[in-house]
Amino acid sequence: MTSAPVYVSRLVRLPLIDADGMPLGRIDDAVLAPSGADPARVLGFVAAVQRRHIFVNAGRVAEIEPTGVRLRSGTIDVRAFRKRAGEVLVMRELSGRRVQDAFLTDVALERDPDRAAWFATTVALGGRGPLRRRRTHTVPWADVASLFDAGPVYAEVAELREMHAADVADRVRRLPLARRRQLAEAMEDERLADLLEELPEDEQIRIIEGLDAERVAHVLEEMEPDDAADLLGELPEEERQRLLAAMDEEESAGLRRLLSYGEDTAGGLMTPEPVVLPHTATVAEALAVIRQSELPSELAAQVFVTLPPTSTPTGRYLGAVPFQRLLREAPGTALEHCTFDEPEAVRPDLPLRQVAERLAAYDSLAVPVCDEAGRLIGAVTVDDVLDQVLPADWRQRVRR
Repeated sequence: MTSAPVYVSRLVRLPLIDADGMPLGRIDDAVLAPSGADPARVLGFVAAVQRRHIFVNAGRVAEIEPTGVRLRSGTIDVRAFRKRAGEVLVMRELSGRRVQDAFLTDVALERDPDRAAWFATTVALGGRGPLRRRRTHTVPWADVASLFDAGPVYAEVAELREMHAADVADRVRRLPLARRRQLAEAMEDERLADLLEELPEDEQIRIIEGLDAERVAHVLEEMEPDDAADLLGELPEEERQRLLAAMDEEESAGLRRLLSYGEDTAGGLMTPEPVVLPHTATVAEALAVIRQSELPSELAAQVFVTLPPTSTPTGRYLGAVPFQRLLREAPGTALEHCTFDEPEAVRPDLPLRQVAERLAAYDSLAVPVCDEAGRLIGAVTVDDVLDQVLPADWRQRVRR
């Protein structure tokens, strides 16, 4: 842990600020996932936004400053917060809890830059009444961790949280179905989404069958759109429509577009959320965007440049800028002056084989997909193509 500790009591009522510095609401609490003697991971924060309490994933937080909690670029889910089993709220549930001959008064959070995550590392203990502040002292989380043991399932979830998603999938596949569903129920939505993306569709379906529709809808929103569409495509029509109806309208609209294309076509393979910037954006702005840790490497490898708007379907597609070119250009250079027109954009009905040939011909990590009007509607990445052309059990073969 290298960041200065931040006490939760000092976060409460701080503004929640978007990437552009605009206030969205106020912080109300912090959500922890206790994991034995190790520092408890901060799953996120509860914030009061538009007269409701919502959950803000810790991965969406860029900085915690005295002036507020600043988010990275991206949207937030404004659905009401619902605490799940195994989660602990600092101010509502821990504050005031008796610890031997003292009471827990606060929890200090620190950021681990190596794991890009926040952890509860220290707790403040004190008395009650007017002398409470004077009697406060601090102890490591490990000294009080036994008070928050949530059981073996949540201990295993905490262990899986530190593993690569591919290794988690390999381990989970070896477990009985009942245990898999227990773990899925206890996992955070984002982590469960990562797990599902590493599993074949038939195993994905077995796991989500044990979850309620609202939870599945939220997990689908956390998945990469092309992976979510593949999973939805394997479900019966009635179940598919039920889940789409339970999702955020904007998220479901993108998935409905993907589902309208053939499975083995560019449209069926593409992600509708590549990195897109306007032609007037600078190289420095592009580098800041692709530097975001949550962006998959295959999408961070290039920036697609269009006329406004930049959400798909965009304005007219102009070209792409590979990240190597961005590194060689002056920071203030406008993207319109360093775009490439190769690989040429493909139509959404282009068959899988021809998409693969296009990627191979240009040694590209992604190929743009445009509609008849020349608007960018998505991009097919090389990993999407490999998932289709390799044998269904290729993941299991690699891990043997």
